[in-house]
Amino acid sequence: MCGITGWVSYGRDLHTQNRVLDEMTETMSCRGPDAAGSWTAPHAALGHRRLAVIDLPGGAQPMKVDTPDGPVVMVYSGEAYNFTELRAELRRRGHRFDTDSDTEVVLRGYLEWGEALADELNGMYAFAIWDERTEKLVMIRDRMGIKPFYFYETADGVLFGSEPKAILANPAAEAVIGLDGLREIFSFAKTPGHAGWEGMRELRPGHLAIADRAGLRERCYWRLEATEHTDDQEATVAHVRGLLDDIIARQLVADVPRCTLLSGGLDSSAMTAIAALQLGERGETVRSFAVDFPNQAENFRAIDVSPTQDTPFVHAVAEHVRSDHEDIVLDGAALSDPAVRAAAVGSRDLPIGLGDRDNSLYLLFKAIRQQSTVALSGESADEIFGGYPWFHDDRHRRAETFPWLVDSPLSPSGMLDPALGERLDLSSYIGDHYASALTEVPLKDGETGLEKRMRQVCYLHLTRMVQTLLDRKDRMSMAVGLEVRVPFCDHRLVQYVFNTPWALKTFDGREKSILRGATRDTLPESVANRKKSGYPGSFDPNYLTAIQSQAAELISSDHRVLEFYDVTQLKAATEADGRTITNQQRQGVERALDVATWLDQRNPTLKIA
Repeated sequence: MCGITGWVSYGRDLHTQNRVLDEMTETMSCRGPDAAGSWTAPHAALGHRRLAVIDLPGGAQPMKVDTPDGPVVMVYSGEAYNFTELRAELRRRGHRFDTDSDTEVVLRGYLEWGEALADELNGMYAFAIWDERTEKLVMIRDRMGIKPFYFYETADGVLFGSEPKAILANPAAEAVIGLDGLREIFSFAKTPGHAGWEGMRELRPGHLAIADRAGLRERCYWRLEATEHTDDQEATVAHVRGLLDDIIARQLVADVPRCTLLSGGLDSSAMTAIAALQLGERGETVRSFAVDFPNQAENFRAIDVSPTQDTPFVHAVAEHVRSDHEDIVLDGAALSDPAVRAAAVGSRDLPIGLGDRDNSLYLLFKAIRQQSTVALSGESADEIFGGYPWFHDDRHRRAETFPWLVDSPLSPSGMLDPALGERLDLSSYIGDHYASALTEVPLKDGETGLEKRMRQVCYLHLTRMVQTLLDRKDRMSMAVGLEVRVPFCDHRLVQYVFNTPWALKTFDGREKSILRGATRDTLPESVANRKKSGYPGSFDPNYLTAIQSQAAELISSDHRVLEFYDVTQLKAATEADGRTITNQQRQGVERALDVATWLDQRNPTLKIA
């Protein structure tokens, strides 16, 4: 896993900038608690924080290979799940290896294939390679954008990092937020490539960038394509099962303790069950963890994306697959703790979180990290297989906007200050980016009607919504040094299911028909037939009372966050009765606390006049 950062400057000698490099690298310490390393050359400086997962003694970074024309040096974050096959191929081509790490495989793969290395990799990764032979920096991000990568062009080069905080630690970068940055924060319509901070960009999934003396250029090496699906229902289900068996087997490889995140839904349950079968063949037992809340049965309220409680289904799966299971129980006091909110917001660099769901995810991962270093997650299956309710509601999927924003409490609300809301014009911003996203959708010749629309809806989820969720999961997990792997994001599976006709995706009249058909044999019947239920929120009344009190204190303290909000509406939300408060009011209170925390932490320069 790890955290990476670096600096390329063609106008100065970076041998003299070790202190700045150390400060940039130190911001990544939570991502890599096991070791730190740095390397400098006249025009390049690379920093690395390591979370040791494979080849614990041999995978130190930055990793360097000396060539007759100069060194080639890499900082790497992530995992290449096909590193064993690639190493065998590279050995056949004459390469010799000094370690058993996937890091060395990737580095030597670059020596063999150059930038085309990106086409050879299967995994989650973000890395940068300084090639002294040509004085260029090669930056590559995985196909689905599982691992983050940011860069910031300077007058004479580029800064980069796993997170914006690494870049902002360099004096050459300015911590400025403009109107577009605020639009990203408040719109919940993540724009690919947009980092929020002025002058900073996020390397898009499936893209690579080259920085050299001629400047910086970016290109796509992989994107979703529209192809003909020729498999019938039986063959499709069998192919998906075969892919899942292979993917999960690859992602269980680690030299440290690993586990699964189990919610009791179809996705995580199927993943856990397959992992249990595979580990059982080796005489091992899968570990599983779930989040829960005190008195959840009494306090629970069904909503569209979470119609049922998780715990009964979690326990049914754990018993069925005989996992070594543990519930992590989080109460309202823990979830509302300002220190927890500060940790969650601080991990994300922008206040674009989901309130108690972010705080609970952070605490869940923190507890898991005491026992495991690697966790497998069912994230992204809903986007791939069509699991959300709005995939199946004609009003949502026909709406001229991102379907998840229709009737959502995450939609821009009236709680923003009216003058600011007018300047942001979020409706136009979202509309423009929605229209732009549609122009990217690959279509087959003659594709029309519902099939065309569902391809568009699936594409929007796989390139926009999934990015928000993957970023959230990466930041919350790496904030505590936990590596979370996402088997459903294997690009082979994503591409195959993307091209499966919508009628086949819903062949049993329900959501995620293909996944259910491919894994039903591994699951309790109750779980195989369970309706989609999202990551749970807390219904603890003590949590709501606490955050309302904290927001009331903000109002009375005249905090600068109030410049963003309609104080009358925010005050009304802090005084609303817990039994009648709306989801938008609760979200508004949580967002106000997040934004205030972010302003205190980052103290950004705001250019929003």
